[in-house]
Amino acid sequence: MDVLIRQLYQDRASQPDTLAILVVQKDLLPLSITDGFDIVILLINNNQDIYWQVKHYKIGEKRVSFHSLSQAMMHQTLIVGNHRRLVDWLVNGKIVFDRNEYLQEVKERIETFPPGDRSKKMTIQFTKTLRRFEEGKTLFQNGHLLDAFSNMMHALHHLARLSVIEHGFYPEVTVWEQVKHIEPSTYKLYQELLKSEESLEQRIELLILATELAVHSKTLSGANHFLSLISDSERRYSISDLMDIVETEDYRVDLELLVRHLVSRGLINCYKEDTKAPGIMKTYYQFKKNEKIR
Repeated sequence: MDVLIRQLYQDRASQPDTLAILVVQKDLLPLSITDGFDIVILLINNNQDIYWQVKHYKIGEKRVSFHSLSQAMMHQTLIVGNHRRLVDWLVNGKIVFDRNEYLQEVKERIETFPPGDRSKKMTIQFTKTLRRFEEGKTLFQNGHLLDAFSNMMHALHHLARLSVIEHGFYPEVTVWEQVKHIEPSTYKLYQELLKSEESLEQRIELLILATELAVHSKTLSGANHFLSLISDSERRYSISDLMDIVETEDYRVDLELLVRHLVSRGLINCYKEDTKAPGIMKTYYQFKKNEKIR
């Protein structure tokens, strides 16, 4: 079996744009998410034309999924965190080819979790928390209890990931097992919600209150990446100016919500300027220096 598996990737190892290859075997790593496949082969290359390609094979009774992805795609995924299974594969998969110890360095980067990566990932998770919280609260106020509960639980999951990142770890597939040891209060809240015999309405009210307090306490750390981009400037930004900042790309979809939250918390000043049309004013934003969060 191992010989047949090697035949799938050994020719690729000799190609100059192949950086690394690793293998994930479901029977050896039962917690790994392999989408129903017995074996996953992951090939990382520096070919920018191959964003993420997948091929399926059958070896005996084993189903094999072969993923080829670019170096750029892998690094984006590590920052954005939208493919947690990839992080799991990188951490737990068996390295079968590694040009110049490239993948070993990636694994070390995941383990050490550099502050720059951490700050951006925290802001991504914080904006996702805000989005789910706002949508959940609005749905609750309009009587859509099931949808409200779903959104609030998602907000709690993003808070859990934010807590894990804040403590210097990548969120894993078993993120609640991490939170259990890192932030017991958040884990306890999650447990209470799952086991509670209170009505759905009461559980949602508890979720809204707890999430609102958590969002308030984590605003500075959660928004740090964004605030660091504008804190050294005296400039007043329009919302389109802020969206044009390259470093905000990974959370741009929720940037308006983040800015509004930071205005309400007293970290950003909001200015109005006249336009050519009488009675219409344009809004600009500026970092509020030396002010405490409200």
